[in-house]
Amino acid sequence: MPLFDMPLEELRSYLPDRDEPADFDDFWKRTLTEAEAFDLAAEFTPYDAALTSVDVYDTAFAGWRGHRINAWLLIPRGVSRPVPCVVHFIGYSGGRAYPHDHLEWPSAGWATLVVDTRGQGGNNPGAPGATADPDGGDFAAAPGMMTRGIMDPESYYYRRVFADGARAVDVAAAHPAIDADRIVVEGGSQGGGIAQAVAALRPQVSAALIDVPFLTHFRRAVEITARDPYHELVRFLSTQRQSAEQVFRTLSYFDGINFAARGIVPAVYSVALMDDVCPPSTVFAAYNHWKGQKEIAVWPWNGHEGGGGAQRQAHLRYLRQMWGPQD
Repeated sequence: MPLFDMPLEELRSYLPDRDEPADFDDFWKRTLTEAEAFDLAAEFTPYDAALTSVDVYDTAFAGWRGHRINAWLLIPRGVSRPVPCVVHFIGYSGGRAYPHDHLEWPSAGWATLVVDTRGQGGNNPGAPGATADPDGGDFAAAPGMMTRGIMDPESYYYRRVFADGARAVDVAAAHPAIDADRIVVEGGSQGGGIAQAVAALRPQVSAALIDVPFLTHFRRAVEITARDPYHELVRFLSTQRQSAEQVFRTLSYFDGINFAARGIVPAVYSVALMDDVCPPSTVFAAYNHWKGQKEIAVWPWNGHEGGGGAQRQAHLRYLRQMWGPQD
C-alpha cells in the first residue's frame, strides 16, 4: 500500500473541528449509570490452561444491561502482593481466543484481563469469542457490527461495547491480586478505539496504550478508505441514502476524537503511514486532540499491522519504566 494520506508534517498538526453533540457528556454519564445499576457479579473460575507460571481464570461479569461478558484473567503465579494489570481489548471480529495467546504481560510480572467483544469471534477460528450480543437485532443493517442500531445512539452497538469496557476496568480493580491504582487499558485497531474511549470514561486508569485506533474521525475515514470495517458504513448508506444525517449524528457520540478531547491520562499512540484500514489522519486527529501527556510512534512503511512486535516491545519498556520491575 503506498502513502495515500497527508504528509507527515501535516499530520502532526492536523486538528480537525469536532462534530460533538451538546449532550455528549450527559449521554455517557447516563449510559454508565444505567450499566452500573446492575451488580458487577464478577466470577473468576480457575481454568486449567496447562501453564506452569500463570494462574488463569475463566472470567465473567455484568456488562451493559447486566449481559454476561466473558474474559480471561491471567496472573503471574505466586505473586506476594497485588500486581498491576493491563486490560486488553480485541481487534475487529476477534474474540478472547486462548489463554496461551496472551502471555506477554504476565511474563513481565503483570496481570492481564482479556475482554471479549460482545457478538464477535463467532466466525474467527484463530480468535474465537464466547460472548453474545443480546441486543444485536436490527431490521436494517449491513453485514458486520458497524451499522447495528445505527439509527439511534441509544441502540448503537458500540454503546454496549464501550459500557462493557468501562465495566471491565471495574472487574480488574475488584480482584484482590490486582493493584486497583495500577491499571492500564490497551488495544489495537478496534481494541485501540475501545481503549481510547474507556480511558476517557474511566480516568482513574494509569495510562492508555492505543495502537492504530479504529472508531475515530468517522467522516474522514469513510471518505478516504474503501476498506472494511469503515466501508460497512458506505455500503449501508449506498442503500439507505436518506439516513446519512442520522447516521453521522449517531456516530458523533462514539467518535474517538470526542473521547480524546476528554483524555487526561498518559497515552501512548501508534500510527502506520500506509494504513488504509485506519488512515493515519484519523489517528493523528485523535492524538492531537488528546489532553493528557502523550507520545506517538510513527511507522512509515507499515500498513494496519503497525509496529507489530516492535510496538509491543516499546509498550513493555514503557510500563516497566512506569511501574518498575515486578517480583
